[in-house]
Amino acid sequence: MSNKEKFQDYMLAEDDSINIRQQIEKYAYHWKWFALGLIIALMGAYFYLRYTPNSYEVSATILIDDESNGGLSNELAAFEELGIGNSKKNIENEMGILKSRSLMTRVVKKLDLNISYFKEGQVRDTEIYKDELPFKTSIFVKDSTFFERNTSFLIKIVSDTSFELAHSKKASGVSYTFGKNIPTAYGEVVITPVNITPKDYNTVYIVRTAPIKAVAKSYRNGINVSLLYKKASILELKLKSPVKLKAERIINELIREYNRDAIEYKSLIGNNTDAFINERLEIIEEDLKKVDKTAENFKTANKLTDISMETGIVLETNSLVEKEIVDLSTQLKLVDYVMDHMESGSKNLIPENLGINSSDVTSSSTQYNTILLERNRIAQSSGKNNPVLLNLDAQLSQLQSSISQGLTNLKRSLTISLGQAKSQERTIDGKITSAPRKEREYRDIQRQQQIIETLYLFLLEKREENAISLAVTVPNAKLIDAADGNDIAVSPKRKMIYAIALMLGLLIPFVIIYVLFLLDNKIHNQEDLEAILKTPIIGNIPKTLDDNKILSKADRGNVAEAFRMLRTNMNFMLGNLKDQSKAIYITSTVPGEGKTFVAINLATVLAMSNKKVLLIGADVRKPKVAEYLDMTEASTGLTVFLADKSIQINQIIETAKNGDFDVIQSGMVPPNPSELLINGRFDEVLNYGKEHYDYVIVDTAPVNMVTDTLQIASRADLFIYLVRANYLDSRLLEIPKKLYQEKRIPNMTVVINGTDVKKGYGYGNGYGYGYGHEEEKKSWFKRLTNRS
Repeated sequence: MSNKEKFQDYMLAEDDSINIRQQIEKYAYHWKWFALGLIIALMGAYFYLRYTPNSYEVSATILIDDESNGGLSNELAAFEELGIGNSKKNIENEMGILKSRSLMTRVVKKLDLNISYFKEGQVRDTEIYKDELPFKTSIFVKDSTFFERNTSFLIKIVSDTSFELAHSKKASGVSYTFGKNIPTAYGEVVITPVNITPKDYNTVYIVRTAPIKAVAKSYRNGINVSLLYKKASILELKLKSPVKLKAERIINELIREYNRDAIEYKSLIGNNTDAFINERLEIIEEDLKKVDKTAENFKTANKLTDISMETGIVLETNSLVEKEIVDLSTQLKLVDYVMDHMESGSKNLIPENLGINSSDVTSSSTQYNTILLERNRIAQSSGKNNPVLLNLDAQLSQLQSSISQGLTNLKRSLTISLGQAKSQERTIDGKITSAPRKEREYRDIQRQQQIIETLYLFLLEKREENAISLAVTVPNAKLIDAADGNDIAVSPKRKMIYAIALMLGLLIPFVIIYVLFLLDNKIHNQEDLEAILKTPIIGNIPKTLDDNKILSKADRGNVAEAFRMLRTNMNFMLGNLKDQSKAIYITSTVPGEGKTFVAINLATVLAMSNKKVLLIGADVRKPKVAEYLDMTEASTGLTVFLADKSIQINQIIETAKNGDFDVIQSGMVPPNPSELLINGRFDEVLNYGKEHYDYVIVDTAPVNMVTDTLQIASRADLFIYLVRANYLDSRLLEIPKKLYQEKRIPNMTVVINGTDVKKGYGYGNGYGYGYGHEEEKKSWFKRLTNRS
């Protein structure tokens, strides 16, 4: 196997292993981006925490009375653990009531929460609760729209007796005296001092108003009501606010309003019963007066003062019958009253404890009132189609039918009993043949008088009992822990914010760099090149900032060592032409990859090894040799020689300014460069060069731009294809790949130009040997963006 084949096998050997350290170094190389990201993220977190108001959490706990909210009775409470009953549902109903819109609206109106106060700061305004202000604001609203719009005005304290009021920060303030009525567009405002100290002078306070509905909605969404324990009726209320005192007042007032609302609901039965009893008492009182007047008139008309008992034994028996008739008549009137009351409205509460001798009717009435009260309470905070309401309405309808049927049956039974008693009374009356008619008539009057009087006294007793029950009505919730909060803010969470900032400070630069790497389509190092192009790589030229682009014998830096390594590898590839002259072509894909730079410096290092070198500028379309060598452009050159057969080769050969090698400049740019290169005269130049020089280096045109290079490529002993790192689009490597596979370029090799030594990619890591540092000092920002 030849040296060339061994070298190609060595260069084509693939390393499929993943170099983790290299991947880490790719990102570590841009450590300044990560440092900048951390600094910006931490600064952002600092300013966010600096200017974000603290939020404090306030909580309170209350115990809900199970019986008062429709929970299970004591007899059925034991079945709750078995899942029977709806106490869990009722607790959730109470939680819904605590978060209802109507309840929160009353709290907002009670505490004037639609009016907020802020202390003006340099960067942000700090909210202050009204009880902490050095003054008190009273707004006498004359326009109801005041509670439906956003307004604001500024108060600047000037002294103990005066202040300035402005309607915006840009408007100038008007001076007023404390306690004076100030007319505004929405009403009169009165500012009174509370506890003004000299430190309050020149302090600006902002008074802002907001629509009550919007404020109630905001606090309603902010408050959290939860069950403290799974099998208990203890609720915990939580609220977060920048002002802890304000949150405490809101929760305490919410609990008070909730209890007040519950007491009102629980008093509905008593109040309705009281109204019913008073109404009946007025009617019965009039009836009693009429009966008394009838008795008086009867005695007066018949001149009766005392009636002897002529039929003692019969009357004694008759008295028992009369008592039964009185009781039955009383029961019938009570039943009629209740039935009339039920017919007056389907949703009225049924009076209780009137003394009706029917346990079924009394029990059903109590159950009906309890369910009706629960239904009305739930209806306040839910829609008409709520499944709970529909269920309760069905129960009410069924109970109402049951009560009506029970009263009807009871009335029928009482009527039958009363008829039997009167029949018995008539039998007894028949036995009293000797009793005067007047005694019998007076006895009827007395009976009516006794019935009405008994009913009157009975209703008076029930009214007192009902008044006592109203006086001892207890609230629905028992306060366990009043609203209180910790002085330590719950948000923003500083440690978490800084931790997130650290993560973002590292993640964002990483993502940016990763995306840049992902979108990057440039060739940067030897690994990138080998992944696409399987040609031998014989050199790796690092980039340099040195203004002098031509090497000298004294150079020992990275660039100089790279060209010496290129010379060695090139001679290794040309080992089969050891004693012959060699023609070396240098080309690239696109302009700007450094062909002329490599050609001139390769000629220089070859000349340093005591070789005769001829450099031919064959890139006749865009010549750069004279510019690099700082030579005057010759009036004659390669193009003139190719076009004019009378010109001799030795007439166009010049010595480089450093005197190390000879040069044939490109000459004037011709209109037909392709035709000139294939007219046969260029072969004469190559033959002359191989005859008189050890190395002929030909600087050709880029292969992607024109066909000039391919037309003269067949005479090359070695073709150096130049690829510039961080410059050439990797997709353009398909051109040299195709040329290599189709063997359109003889003995093709690749040299990488402009690699970054500091990145440690490719051969650049081995150059220098301590002799100097010539890597480019470009800014780290440009080094990263240069990859895209």
